[in-house]
Amino acid sequence: MKNDVIIVGGGMVGAAMALKLAKQGCMVTVIEQQQVDFNAVLASEDLDLRVSAINRFSEQLFAELGILDNLLTKRHAPYRRLAAFEQVKQTLLFDAKDIDYDYLGHIIENKLIQAALWQAFASHNITVKSDLGKLNRIEQVESRITLHYGKSELTADLVIAADGGQSITRQLAGIGTTGWQYQQSCMGILIKLDAPQQDITWQQFQATGPVAFLPLQAPYANLIWYHSGTQLAKLAALNPGQLKQKVIEHFPTLPGDFEVIEQAVFPLTRQHANQYVQGRLVLVGDSAHTINPLAGQGVNLGFKDVQQLATCLANKLDVGDKAALLQYQRYRKTANLVMMSAMDACYLGFSNQIPPLKWLRNKVLATAERSGPLKNWVLKYAIGEKL
Repeated sequence: MKNDVIIVGGGMVGAAMALKLAKQGCMVTVIEQQQVDFNAVLASEDLDLRVSAINRFSEQLFAELGILDNLLTKRHAPYRRLAAFEQVKQTLLFDAKDIDYDYLGHIIENKLIQAALWQAFASHNITVKSDLGKLNRIEQVESRITLHYGKSELTADLVIAADGGQSITRQLAGIGTTGWQYQQSCMGILIKLDAPQQDITWQQFQATGPVAFLPLQAPYANLIWYHSGTQLAKLAALNPGQLKQKVIEHFPTLPGDFEVIEQAVFPLTRQHANQYVQGRLVLVGDSAHTINPLAGQGVNLGFKDVQQLATCLANKLDVGDKAALLQYQRYRKTANLVMMSAMDACYLGFSNQIPPLKWLRNKVLATAERSGPLKNWVLKYAIGEKL
C-alpha cells in the first residue's frame, strides 16, 4: 500500500489533516518550521487574540480526532445565538433552540486548538520535522513526489500543502490564484468585560464597515472592527484608554464596562487557487482559499477540506490516486466558491450606502427574521449541517 504522506504546515488545518490520515493508516510527516510546545500553550494563562468560531461540523471532526473533550476543558465559550443587524430594531436573530440544539458552536483560541491537535500526535504515527530550512523545489514522477529543502529531500506518495495563504508549496508548484485585496482591513480587540458569561455573537453593519462581538470565556471577549487600513492604523496607535473611548463611540452598547487588553490589525484578502490538485500535490485550507472573515467561516471551510480529502482517500491503495484527488477538488472547490461568493455578496451589499439599497436590505433582514423554515435552513448551513 502506498500511504506515505507529507503535510507542509502544522497549523490548525494541517494538524487536523495529519491526525485524520494517521487514523486511516497513513505514515504522516508534518513539516512545520515553528514547532508547538503544546504543553506550555495548554497550561498558559495568556489569551490568544486570534480566535475561531468553531461550528458543529468542525466539532464533530474534533470528536473523531479524539481532541474535543480535552479541548473543551480549556478556555472556550459556547454561543447559542447569532445576530446580524444594521439598525437594532431590525435584527436578524438565529437561535440554537429554533433547530432544537443546545448551542451553535464554540469560540476557542486558535493556539489552544492547534496545541490540542499537536498533543494528539504522540498517539499516532506522525513525525514532525522543523529544521529543514526553505523549500526550494518540488519534483514529481508518476509514482512519487519529492520536496527539496537545501541539501535535504523528502519523498512521499502524496504532499498536502497546508502552509497558508502565502503558500510557498503552491507557488513552487506553479498553481495560480484569483482574488483581490479588499479595500478594508479588520482590527481584533481583546477586552476584559465586567459582565457574566455571554452566549451571543453579533455583527452590526455600519457605513464604514461591520463591527462585531465574539464572546470568550468570561470575563473576556473579542471585538472585530472593519475599517480602512489608514483609519485602523491610527486606532492601533492609541493607548488602551483612548481605544476604549473609540469603541464606546462606534460600537453598540456592550453588556458591561470593559478594558482593552490587546489589539492587532489584519488585512482582508479573497484568494482562490485555480486548481486544488497538481499530480501528487493537493491544497487544503488557506493554501487553497482565503475568505472574507465576515461570518467566521474560514477555518471551518478548511476543516471541511480535511474531512472531504480523507473521505476521498479512504481505502485507496495509493493515496496519490488521481481520480480520488480530482473528486476532492470537484467537491470542495465548488463548495468553497459558493461560500466565498455569499460572503462577498453580503459584504458588498451592506457596505453600499445608496438610500434605496439601505431600505431594501433592512426590509430583507426584517423578512428573513420572520421566514421560519428558511431562516432555520440558513442557520444549519452556517453551522456546517448543510453543503
